[in-house]
Amino acid sequence: GKEMQKRKFSDWDLPDGILSGISSLGWDEPTPVQLDSIPLARKGCDVIGQARTGSGKTGAFGIPMIELVNPLGTLQGLILCPTRELAKQVTVELDNLQGEIGLKIASVYGGTDIEKQAAELDSGVDIIVGTPGRVMDMSKRGHIDLNSPKILTLDEADRMLDMGFMPDILWVIERMNNRSQTLLFSATFPQEILEVANEFMSDYEFVQIGDTEIDLPPVKMFVVKVGRANKLWSLGRLLTRQTEEGQTIVFTNTKRMVELIVERLSKHKISAIGLHGDMAQNKRERVMNSFRENEIKTIVATDVAARGLDVEGVTLVVNYDVPNDPDSFIHRIGRTGRAGRDGESWTFVSRDDLPMMNRIQGTYDLSIDEVETPELPEGIERDPVKFREDYNESADVFGMISINLNVGSQHGASKLKIHDFLLQTVRMDELAIGEISINIKESTVTIHNSKAGYVLDGVRGKDFCGQKLVGKLG
Repeated sequence: GKEMQKRKFSDWDLPDGILSGISSLGWDEPTPVQLDSIPLARKGCDVIGQARTGSGKTGAFGIPMIELVNPLGTLQGLILCPTRELAKQVTVELDNLQGEIGLKIASVYGGTDIEKQAAELDSGVDIIVGTPGRVMDMSKRGHIDLNSPKILTLDEADRMLDMGFMPDILWVIERMNNRSQTLLFSATFPQEILEVANEFMSDYEFVQIGDTEIDLPPVKMFVVKVGRANKLWSLGRLLTRQTEEGQTIVFTNTKRMVELIVERLSKHKISAIGLHGDMAQNKRERVMNSFRENEIKTIVATDVAARGLDVEGVTLVVNYDVPNDPDSFIHRIGRTGRAGRDGESWTFVSRDDLPMMNRIQGTYDLSIDEVETPELPEGIERDPVKFREDYNESADVFGMISINLNVGSQHGASKLKIHDFLLQTVRMDELAIGEISINIKESTVTIHNSKAGYVLDGVRGKDFCGQKLVGKLG
């Protein structure tokens, strides 16, 4: 059983080059995913591993791959990754792992000079780490011979599926006629991945780490119930609480929203930089680098753009939008709480977001504290963004809102009188006035949320049935 398994890298008879690479990285004991997959992969098995970013999966496929490949300058191993950032990260880690072995490891991804990349490939490489589209492109141009590699790794398969890379991946795999081993890693396993894997992987071993236990970073999680209209107000408050050294990532679900928030924050004198998939690659890189160097305090990003944005200084993650799938939630909050620091994640939940938020909490069995938007910190008098009355949030399904008035039957009020008085006070369609109910001291009217603000303003202080009117939200 597990107890008997080798617990240190030095217990495996790995080549010296790899052992010195491992020790230069300061690794001593294999992570769970490495412990389970490396021995299988070294035997030549196909392996499917469930592993999240940060679980040591690069070592899990990198060590067996480096061991299998020799410094010949011919392509023997191919690794496909969803994003350029990840491809670069993997390339760096493999280079460290190989120590003095002398393999040529090239990263191949979009957004860089094709000629330069072609020249590097033509001069001879042993391992390629690349994004599916660019690998396909380079093979079509004749710079990559897909007949050549023996071993293929698919890294973060679920993200590649989400990003629509499956057709490209299948195109590449169909041309790898001499492939004898395939390793696939994924944090989650949508049905499509298992179906695809069954097509191109023979008898594979499935390595699952700790059931689907997720490795949550030490992050304090909060949910704030706040309507669309006041998410920016709430964000303004959170940003005023940020310390000098803390950095923030604000997540939204669309590129449009990224731009909107950056623009609206800057109107309120808060500087933030946007990051999304439609930005030119070199600009995105510049933003990421200045964020890493802590020259930028706040980034507003979409999920795809924030892949690989592992910055130790991030102390606050704000989900301005609740993500569309539970896994993204974990990926987002995992951007903070790194390197032993405390992180906080705040999720803004409007009424429409509730079902998704419940699904996220159910999926991972999380119980997240529901709190109010925090107060302004000491010494700051004004909100960066003003609070807006948001009637949508308190409306019923038909968009109606209850308003209490301080007049009742004892003052001689009747439904008809109130109805006519409201129509005189505020110009609106009669349909905007719903139920009216009268008690002894007060009455309640329902008003469509598009007119509620006008009604509250319109009645304030008016004389009606001998009373100075006060209207309050019910």
